[in-house]
Amino acid sequence: MSEIEDLLSRYERYVRLPWDHKLAGAQKVWFARYDPGQERRLRLRIGEFETATTDAGHMWRLIDITDSFAEWMTNHEYKDAYFEQPEDLELALVDFSDYAAERVCNELRHPSVDENTVVALLGLASLFGLIRVAELIAKVDSEILGRLLAFFPGQRDGSNWRLLNARDGWNYHAVPIEGGN
Repeated sequence: MSEIEDLLSRYERYVRLPWDHKLAGAQKVWFARYDPGQERRLRLRIGEFETATTDAGHMWRLIDITDSFAEWMTNHEYKDAYFEQPEDLELALVDFSDYAAERVCNELRHPSVDENTVVALLGLASLFGLIRVAELIAKVDSEILGRLLAFFPGQRDGSNWRLLNARDGWNYHAVPIEGGN
């Protein structure tokens, strides 16, 4: 069984468990962790995660933030200056963090989303070097009604998560769903 098939199988079992709707937002976050080299395979099979969710009696909503930075930069008034002096961009990344969080919050607040909905977040790798995943999750967790399923390409050691297997990780208490590797 491939890593993504195993991850899907574990997710199918997990999404069928009863949900406690009284949890705080941060407790409603699931990280589906997989090796970064499996990104394309995961994307090809994302529809199967949706099917597993709906077969379990839940609704599904997908948000892909892969292009968020490009969209934000395209509309930024100082984009040309940032390309000339990229080191100046660091101060503006707070604005990008807010932009990315608002994109996710807009999906979490969508009229079709309720306590029975899995909002799946794809494209976390695109945040690497720009903002921390933990920062994004902290900005949106109060808006989670059902569950937030974050597809996480990286490693986990206990509660220490490493996006793209980078050395710099963070301690986060999301519910891990992991395939074998």
